[in-house]
Amino acid sequence: MTSSQLSRLQIWLMASRPRTLTAAITPVVVGSALAIHGGAFQWLPALTALFSSIMIQIGANLANDLYDFKKGADTSARLGPTRVTSAGLLTPREVGIGMVVAFGLAALGGLYLIYVGGWPILIIGIASILSGIAYTGGPFPLGYNGLGDLFVFIFFGLIAVMGTYYVQALTVTTASFLAAVPVGAIATAIIVVNNVRDADTDRAAGKRTLAVLLGRGAARAEYVMLMLVAYLAPFLLWLSFGFSVWVLLPILSLPLAVRWTRVLFTLTGLKLNAALGGTAQLLAVYGALFAIGLVVHQV
Repeated sequence: MTSSQLSRLQIWLMASRPRTLTAAITPVVVGSALAIHGGAFQWLPALTALFSSIMIQIGANLANDLYDFKKGADTSARLGPTRVTSAGLLTPREVGIGMVVAFGLAALGGLYLIYVGGWPILIIGIASILSGIAYTGGPFPLGYNGLGDLFVFIFFGLIAVMGTYYVQALTVTTASFLAAVPVGAIATAIIVVNNVRDADTDRAAGKRTLAVLLGRGAARAEYVMLMLVAYLAPFLLWLSFGFSVWVLLPILSLPLAVRWTRVLFTLTGLKLNAALGGTAQLLAVYGALFAIGLVVHQV
């Protein structure tokens, strides 16, 4: 599609990639549910964390759009959703300005969270924004050097869930770490599908994801491992940390995990777009069930 066929709003919505926002929303929902479980829920820090998380995700999406274009990773052979810079729908300057605005809004929300949580939130906020840029930008882009998966697990799992819990409870616990692990695992699985799909074009562009460095077989094995971790974590919370059986509710989403694992192992190319969207959907479903299980803690 050309810019004449789309409104400016539609183009910017496309650039922000709203379907990826489950990775920003789910950890805040889980972290807030954990705060409710512990009697520490604070609605204003929770909402502010949600806003800043979404803005960081949008900023990272715009950064990826811009820097993948500049590095030549987005070509006519691209199998994923349209990137607005490479498609000529927005100029690199416009996307760069949008990235700065998104990160600026995240930082604006972060000022209140720093007031609530102090210097740890300042460090988390700076690290999150810099990592969002460094995923594809800078002298050593994480996504181009086999570190993208680790980045996603840490920032969209551990830091996002534990940080959300911290700005409400003003502490972190082993339970908050365990609650963060499955969220980070499934968020990372989304990237794994993306990298398996794009392994050939990434290799040609010099983008050394784990799927390029280790091969598609290893990446598929990583996906299975991440799913195992995600579904074992609630059992640890139940058996070792005094959580009720309700914390096992995410098990209801297991058929979705099995479905998309099968797709990843049997299909290639454009057909993996379904598994990409499906894994993002799995994160949302898992996260909602997990949050319900944390809030409803009667045995």
